[in-house]
Amino acid sequence: MLIDTHAHLDFPDFADDLEAILQRARDAGVERIITVGTTLESSARAVELATQYPIVYATVGIHPGSAHEVIDDFLPTLKALASHPKVVAIGEIGLDYFHLPGNAQPDLTQQVTEALQATTTNEIERLLEDGAIRSRQAEVFLQQLELAIELGLPVVIHQRDSWDDTLALLEPYTGKVRAVFHCFGGTPDQAAQLAAMGHLVSFTGIVTFKNAGIVRETAAAVAEDGYMVETDCPYLAPEPDRGKRCEPAHVRIVADAVAEARGVLPELVIAASGATAQRFFRFAPDA
Repeated sequence: MLIDTHAHLDFPDFADDLEAILQRARDAGVERIITVGTTLESSARAVELATQYPIVYATVGIHPGSAHEVIDDFLPTLKALASHPKVVAIGEIGLDYFHLPGNAQPDLTQQVTEALQATTTNEIERLLEDGAIRSRQAEVFLQQLELAIELGLPVVIHQRDSWDDTLALLEPYTGKVRAVFHCFGGTPDQAAQLAAMGHLVSFTGIVTFKNAGIVRETAAAVAEDGYMVETDCPYLAPEPDRGKRCEPAHVRIVADAVAEARGVLPELVIAASGATAQRFFRFAPDA
C-alpha cells in the first residue's frame, strides 16, 4: 500500500484544485494520504478534509514554529479534534531552532557564551527572545506528548537544528509513546539512535536531490520496518520537479528513490513502508 504519510492539504497551495490533486494521487497508486495539522486552525481543517475524502486521514498538533502564538489553554481544543475517528496521530510537534529570530545555536554552552559576550542591547534582546521561544516550544512539545499518551496516539515530530534537545525531551517517554521523525535528513547513526528508542524515520523528496548523499545512505541503512515515505507537500518536490509545487502523487517518486538507494524493487519499498505506516498509525483494517 502506497501511503503519503505527511502532507499539508489544508494549505492555500491546494485550494483551487484539490479534487484534481487527489485524483492524480489515486492514479499514481496512492491509497492513503495523511494531512498534518500545524495550528489549531490547521488541525481543524485537516479533520474536515479527512471527513470529506475517504482517502485522507489527519493528524492534529501545534508545530513548534507556532508554539509561541498558541493560546495557553489549547489542549482541550486539540483533544476534542483528536477524538475524531480519522485522526491517527498528534503532530506535527517538536522543536525548531532554525527559524528563531536570532537563529541561535541549540548548544546551551554556546548560548551562555554568547549571552556573556553580548555587548549591545539588540544582541541581548535577541538572545532573550530566542530563549523565551525555545522555552515555549519545549513546554508545548511536552504537553502534546502527554496528550498523545492519554489518547493512545503516536506522534509526528518536526526537528530542525534541535537534535540534542529534542532527544533529551523525548527520552523519558521511551516506551510510552512512539514517534516518527518526519522529513528525516540525519545520518545512519542518528536513525539507529531513534530506532533504539523505538521510533521511526520518514523520507521525503530530499532523497532524490543530488546533494543529499547522507539521506540516501540512511535510506539504505535503516531497517525494513524502520521507515516510511512522505511528500511534506507542498514543499520539497522531488527531482525532476524540484522547485515546483509538490503533491501527494510525488510520493511514488520518493519510494522509487528509496528503492534505488536500498538496491531493491520499488514494490518492496511500497509494501514495507506501507505496512509500517499501517502499524504505526493503526489504520482500521477495513479503511
